[in-house]
Amino acid sequence: MRIRKELWFGFSLMAVIIATILLFTPWGALTNGHLGLLMLALVVVTIMLGFPTAFTLMGMGVFFAWLAYRSVNPDLAVRQVLDLMVQRTYAVMSNDVLIAIPLFVFMGYLVERAALIERLFKSLHLALARVPGSLAVATIVTCAIFATATGIVGAVVTLMGLLALPAMLRAGYSTQLSAGAITAGGCLGILIPPSVLLIVYGATAGVSVVQLYAGAFFPGLMLAALYVAYVIVLAKLKPASAPPLPEEEARVPIPAVLAPMAERSRNAFSGLLGALGGRSFGVPAKTVAGQLVVTLLPALAIGGIVWMTWLGATKPAQIVDVTGLEQSGMVVEQPGTESAGQAGGLAEPPAEEGALAEPPAEDGELAEPPAEKGAAAEPPVGKGDAAKPAAAPSAAAQPASVPEAEAPERLPTPTWFWIVAAVAVAIAAFIYWLWTWQRLEVFKMLLASFFPLAVLILAVLGSIVFGLATPTEAAAVGAFGGCILAAAYRYIGHARARRGNALGTTVRELGGIVKESSFLTAKTSAMVCWLFVGSSIFSAAFALLGGQEIINHWVLSMDLTPIQFMILAQFIIFILGWPLEWTEIIVIFMPIFIPLLAHYQIDPLFFGLLVAMNLQTAFLSPPVAMAAFYLKGVAPPHVTLNQIFGGMLPFMGIQVVALILLYVFPQIGLWLPQVLYR
Repeated sequence: MRIRKELWFGFSLMAVIIATILLFTPWGALTNGHLGLLMLALVVVTIMLGFPTAFTLMGMGVFFAWLAYRSVNPDLAVRQVLDLMVQRTYAVMSNDVLIAIPLFVFMGYLVERAALIERLFKSLHLALARVPGSLAVATIVTCAIFATATGIVGAVVTLMGLLALPAMLRAGYSTQLSAGAITAGGCLGILIPPSVLLIVYGATAGVSVVQLYAGAFFPGLMLAALYVAYVIVLAKLKPASAPPLPEEEARVPIPAVLAPMAERSRNAFSGLLGALGGRSFGVPAKTVAGQLVVTLLPALAIGGIVWMTWLGATKPAQIVDVTGLEQSGMVVEQPGTESAGQAGGLAEPPAEEGALAEPPAEDGELAEPPAEKGAAAEPPVGKGDAAKPAAAPSAAAQPASVPEAEAPERLPTPTWFWIVAAVAVAIAAFIYWLWTWQRLEVFKMLLASFFPLAVLILAVLGSIVFGLATPTEAAAVGAFGGCILAAAYRYIGHARARRGNALGTTVRELGGIVKESSFLTAKTSAMVCWLFVGSSIFSAAFALLGGQEIINHWVLSMDLTPIQFMILAQFIIFILGWPLEWTEIIVIFMPIFIPLLAHYQIDPLFFGLLVAMNLQTAFLSPPVAMAAFYLKGVAPPHVTLNQIFGGMLPFMGIQVVALILLYVFPQIGLWLPQVLYR
């Protein structure tokens, strides 16, 4: 009965589209523009019928492009269509941005098989045991971390459905909350870098993927925080839907070697410090030293953050040396030599109307630099008074500026830094006040599961955001790091279980993991690349028929304000997310919206962030809601699809709230790109 309802919904939607085409198409006076709109509607219907998206786009594009060329010159129509196919396909093949897609996908599949997520979920679950709805909160946090490492929605939802759903159902959590936390958390990979969607949007809209990654970071964290806040509030208001963990399940066993110290000291930090003074109670000194090093890691991390903050706060002002420009005549007749050293000095010559005309106007201008090489102390010939300010710094000030550049003085430490340092000290004191032996064991579990993944994430995303590597280069490093993680954790697991030759078993398993991950990567990458080829041909045919011009004229004729246009565009994308997936929306409809952004003075980067957050509804809105089908495939038989849909709806409402917050406060997404790149 459920399947029938979904089929009826799909067929009803297709009937509405077909009826609209039949009623509003002027069949007696068809123009090329009408054919373009007809092509757009037919593509939506055929995709909803289940035809492959990429080849549907390609077939429709070829046929309607032939109609467009045939209306101009029937004899050359076939040849022009074939030329169009070759050119568009080659343009996709030569797009360097798309190289990052298979590498990021490969990294995601390797991390998925590295046996990290199960350990991470268990350690987060124990660390958040006192938080209301701890299992659901741990699920969302794990999904966010896993999404940061993979960006593959299907992999995150499927794996967390196997790990977290049975645990939450056994703990007495409601089916709706359990399903909603897994599906909503899994969809965070659409927005949080390294998102494949952002790469596809960047290649489609011509926006820097690096800036998109930087811009999507804080909106993704904001959305995850809203999910967590909703779960905590719901667990407080309805404890029956998210009961607290029993005491025995939240307790972590203390290792036998540390038991003598744990019995005599409640606080692990003070107990380990006392052991250094001789009160080790029979615990080996080597064990005490190792546990103390682990205990001091939070303090070292906080100290490192404070130190980096001080370095940034007291960083000396950068002085640009323009002596060479002054000598070559690029910076002359400045009001003073000090202003020439400012960062804005490089922008001044274009502002002068005659700056570009001066060198040709002076007969001896081009001959002056060779003359200065032979006699550095002599003023230029024929410059008169204008040469005197330029000669003085080259003879006297230049030697004195070298020591200053080698040892710049730092700025005074600002007052706000001492406030930040005091807060950091208070946080560290609070952490160590709560540092029990059980929390020490939980921290060690987090260290073993989260730290390697965090290093990989920081290496990949940090190198991209700070401009140390391109997305493609960072993705290659991430894929290599994922391979190392998979091998290391497989080896550790076999070594601890003492299963024969751990190294040989790990090598055999790693070969299977790489083979399976390579196959899945090739499958996913081929789908994305064929989508790009199909959408490129489709958009070319749509432009040839004049469909884009009709839509532009229609939108511009409504005389919308930028806010009204933004609301209209996001509403259309929200509705399209019901029957279509995000790949189809990006490659088909984004080329329609993007040319209109310049008219309304909307930043394509900001528009892309709104679209990325909006398109998460494509995975959370029925009847398509791919996240629900991923979860249903691994859920117990008694969990129905309607229960999964019901659990997803509150999180879908939270996405709408987050979308509004991002629009009202655009600096949530634009602050980091502006600080780093502008």
